[in-house]
Amino acid sequence: MEKEQIEKLKKAGDIAKKVKVFAREIICKDIPLLEIAEKIDAKILELGGKPAFPINLSINEIAAHSTPSHNDDQKAHGLLKIDIGVHIDGFVADTAFSLDLENNEENKQLIEAAESALESGIKATDYHTELREIGKAIENTIKSRGFQPIINLSGHSIDQYDLHSGITIPNYDNLKEYNLEEGVYAIEPFSTSGHGKVRDGKPSGIYHLEPGSGQVRDPFAREVLNYIKEKYQTLPFCSRWLVKKLSTRALIALKRLEEANIIHQYLQLVEINRKPVAQAEHTLVLTKNEKIVTT
Repeated sequence: MEKEQIEKLKKAGDIAKKVKVFAREIICKDIPLLEIAEKIDAKILELGGKPAFPINLSINEIAAHSTPSHNDDQKAHGLLKIDIGVHIDGFVADTAFSLDLENNEENKQLIEAAESALESGIKATDYHTELREIGKAIENTIKSRGFQPIINLSGHSIDQYDLHSGITIPNYDNLKEYNLEEGVYAIEPFSTSGHGKVRDGKPSGIYHLEPGSGQVRDPFAREVLNYIKEKYQTLPFCSRWLVKKLSTRALIALKRLEEANIIHQYLQLVEINRKPVAQAEHTLVLTKNEKIVTT
């Protein structure tokens, strides 16, 4: 990678670190999720970055892909996962942490398991490390705490304007001997007291533009599509952002675009036994000579 690219990745990471501190300061039980999301979006912009994806605020058994709608009235509670993305010119920092808002002992232990697994995963990650070794380190750490890693969620490689660029970083020993090359990677363990898998849940209101997508007849839907391409390119976005900019008419346009397979809506990811899930995540820049944890 070029020096300029690495500097942008570091800058995105520095902003993400400050936003995490800010998030911990403002989040408490019963604060509206919509208020959290809007304050964090504003903080990212204030610090000179842009959101790389809609903030995920996932509660209890919902592991990921949950963000408030424009009129959401849900309040923070339970075991809350906060997944934050920041980008500078498409160079992304992806990071997450979990908060226990109930003073619940199991929640606290799940959080400790995820955070310890993240440390183990980062320690195991280096240039030419086998993927299975990272997964094994994460799995062993979580299981040593009496919990299960979620095996059908994973970390991932990141490219410019591409949040999940093809390489999967497992949360268990998947027996694959692929060796990591230079690049940007998110290490992202999930711990649960459940079975250790997620299933699809409700629609999330989080979307991405499908590659090679076509056009749609409706004039306003075309206007919304052009806005999406200009504003977000290939990074995820959410209905809340579009309603804020273009009014609730944007919801109808999104439906048209989804029906035409021009955009894809993510589904919430729910632990199959509906048991609580904790998450931790950092982004790494890996070269032949160094490992930089940007977040």
